[in-house]
Formats: sequence, C-alpha cells, structure tokens
Amino acid sequence: MRYLDLPTRVPWSVIGLGTWQFGSREWGYGAGYAGGAARAIVARAVELGVTFFDTAEIYGFGRSERILGQALGEDRDQVAVATKIFPVLPVAPVVEQRAVASAARLGTRSLDLYQVHQPNPVVRDGTTMAGMSALQTVGLVDQVGVSNYSLGRWEAAEAALGTPVLSNQVQYSLVHPGPEDAMVPYAASLGRVVIAYSPLGQGLLTGKYSATNRPTNGVRAMNPLFLPDSLTAAAPVLATVREVADAHRATPAQVALAWLIRHPCVIAIPGASSVAQLESNVAAADIVLADDESAALSAAAAAFQPPRGRAAAVALARQRLAGRRAPAVR
Repeated sequence: MRYLDLPTRVPWSVIGLGTWQFGSREWGYGAGYAGGAARAIVARAVELGVTFFDTAEIYGFGRSERILGQALGEDRDQVAVATKIFPVLPVAPVVEQRAVASAARLGTRSLDLYQVHQPNPVVRDGTTMAGMSALQTVGLVDQVGVSNYSLGRWEAAEAALGTPVLSNQVQYSLVHPGPEDAMVPYAASLGRVVIAYSPLGQGLLTGKYSATNRPTNGVRAMNPLFLPDSLTAAAPVLATVREVADAHRATPAQVALAWLIRHPCVIAIPGASSVAQLESNVAAADIVLADDESAALSAAAAAFQPPRGRAAAVALARQRLAGRRAPAVR
C-alpha cells in the first residue's frame, strides 16, 4: 500500500474504502450483509493497510456510519474515518450538531475528515466554515473537506475557513476525467487532496458491461453511463484499459484505479461487495503505469463522449416508459 504525505493523524492510503452501499437497501445489501460481509471487508481492509474509510450521514440514513463504526471496533485508532454533512441548512450551529451526531453513530470521539457533502446553492460557505472552525477548535474534527465542489468554490471555502480545506471529493474516473484539467493540478500544487468517488464508473470500468450486456441493478440502469449509446461510446476506453491490463497481468478495474492514483494527491475510494473485490482493488496500489500507458488511457478518456444533458434525460425517460409497458414476468 502507498500513502499520501499529509499532516494528518494517520497516513491516508491511496486506495480507501467507500461505504455508501453499507446499509443502502437499493443496492441489495440487507441486514445479513451489514453483520457479515461488511465486517469481514472492513477487517480485511485494515489487514491490507487501508487507512482511509469514507462514509456520510445520508448513506443509508445513518446506517452506513453505524455499520462502519461497529466493523472497525478496536481498529478505529489505526485508521482515518471521513464522513459528510448533508447540507440542507449548513449554518454553523447545524454543522456542529450534525458532526456530534455522526461521531456518535460512528462510535468515535473525533472525525479525521468532516466534509460538506455538496455545495448549498443558497447558503454560502462563510457560516458553514464557521461551524467547521469551531469543531476543529474543540478537537471533534481534525481536517475539513468538501465534496462535489467546483474548483472556484473549493478555493472560496478555504478562504472562508482561513486554514486548509484539505480535500474535495468528486466524481472522477476514466469515464469522468474532468478533474484532470484543473482540480488535480491545483491540489498537487498546494498539498491538497482529490478524493475520487465512483472511480470505476459504478462498475462500467470493470469491463463486464456492454451495449448488449447492460446491468440489471436499478441504480445502474438509471445511470446515463449505462445507456446503450454510452456503452457503445465507452468501448474504446475499455479496449485501452484491457490492453494495459493484459500487459500488467491485472484486471481492467485495477488499471482504472492505478490511472487515478498515479497522481500523488489522489485517493480512490471504490466500494466492495466482497472481500475478494476489496483485495483486488487494494492490489491496484502496486501497479505502476508506464508514461505511454498513462497517456493512452488519458487520451481514451478525453475522447469519451457519452450522451449528456437533454439527450441523456430523454433516453432515460424512454427507458423508464418502456419498462412500465413491458409485461410482467412470473
């Protein structure tokens, strides 16, 4: 495992564990998963040197935090736990109260990273960061972060806090390469961190889906990335990923993760539905891509043009309508 060079309580591993599926019934993970697989996955992650675990109060409406806290148990002090406030009304007193509630669900006395889950379009970051500052002063929060922020608003949040807003968690992968343009260089230049969520494009970059083999999971089926036109457009990206993977005797998913963490300021936080999947993800930290391989992957990512905006919305609406009209299968 590799770790970032940061002023944090414990080093942050370049491959973390995203736990948004813990306790989320829409992904098909019920009580049995929470008490069995989730605990096994977390325990194995700690054994393999994973030190960065990400959750949020909105994931499973608090269940993810509880499951993660229980799963970590006595290993809590060896790792960094990051969670997020869902910013319905992110004024300072609310920020402080929600942090206390998250810490209680996680069973911890402090939060290594407390993030604003997304920018509030009405409430600016001055009052939000006043709450974050108070939490740092009393020692409940070590580092402050944001999520889904533009680069400009990230900079504004840091100006409002007056100290580093250490990280920005954004959708970032070979099929969402936008952060490569400005956000990653910014983070690298100032010692900040880009945390990549959906680093495998919700499974698209595993290579098991295509225009003729679409996902049946409801969450993925409603993602524009899995529209037939998107899957067709992704074929060149997947072909490049497979070629590089073959050269390294690796899986497509491992290469997709290695492409992200080639930057010394990036953490990828894939989820895992099994211990085997976790182990495969963690192994990506050992893959070193050659310059020409990174360039080929970057070029394929830049050329990927899936349906967006109105075109994607219309296609999804037609898909939903077709699903309603389909006869029931018994």
